[in-house]
Amino acid sequence: MISEVQFQSELQLLISNAIREDVGTGDYSSLACIPETAHGQAKLLVKDQGIIAGVALAKMIFEYVDPKLKVKTYIEDGTHVEYGDVVFEVSGSSQSILKSERVVLNTMQRMSAIATKTDYLMQLLEGTGAKILDTRKTTPNFRVAEKWAVKIGGGENHRFALYDMVMLKDNHIDFAGGITLAIKKTKEYLKANNLDLKIIVEARNLDEIREILLSDGVHRILIDNFNYEDTKTAVQLIGDKCQTESSGNINEKTIREYGLCGVNYISSGALTHSVYNMDLSLKAF
Repeated sequence: MISEVQFQSELQLLISNAIREDVGTGDYSSLACIPETAHGQAKLLVKDQGIIAGVALAKMIFEYVDPKLKVKTYIEDGTHVEYGDVVFEVSGSSQSILKSERVVLNTMQRMSAIATKTDYLMQLLEGTGAKILDTRKTTPNFRVAEKWAVKIGGGENHRFALYDMVMLKDNHIDFAGGITLAIKKTKEYLKANNLDLKIIVEARNLDEIREILLSDGVHRILIDNFNYEDTKTAVQLIGDKCQTESSGNINEKTIREYGLCGVNYISSGALTHSVYNMDLSLKAF
């Protein structure tokens, strides 16, 4: 994953672009009927159940829109919430609260859905030793928040993007002329360009597992679309030579069985591409 400094930079880019997109030249609905001097307060109300996420990001959004807004937090990120819970209250300029409202809700609703799904899958994996990973199958320009939500839900982050880890998948391998050549070329490239990046290599069958193991310097083998028995065999072949990760059409009905195969990680694109937003609202009072 990227550094904390870059992570914070990505968050600021997300916030500034989201406000630009939503507010544009002005929130004319508020400007037209609410005095600039008007002050008010609103509460973040839960109308669903699950794991709340995005509280810290909401505070950043309020701060960006108007540093004078005050937030009183009752429930922190990562907490299970029920219908009727009040997560926080925000007070200050009524215009600023309304300007922030939709961006806060959009981010928190989606982040909470992702955190809830991650928590659920982690419960299914309890006792197996396997950990859940996200993927790059994220919403464009919202990846940093979605990956943050996975962490809040108890999962772990895979690489952030194409530049912070090398992942040699089937197309890379085929275009490069095979597994061994792809790994060799990658190691040479990293050395020549003074890049300290971990290498993950995808395997499509047990023969490819065996070929990958002939090369040094592989951080993790991606055991892709294997059945249970072949996954167990792959884990035995790999041993402690490198990390193991299962992926490919793994769902809530099969995830525990794959965890019991002994892999270190299970990656799931569904964490971020197939969730339904948690129902939240920001109500004036």
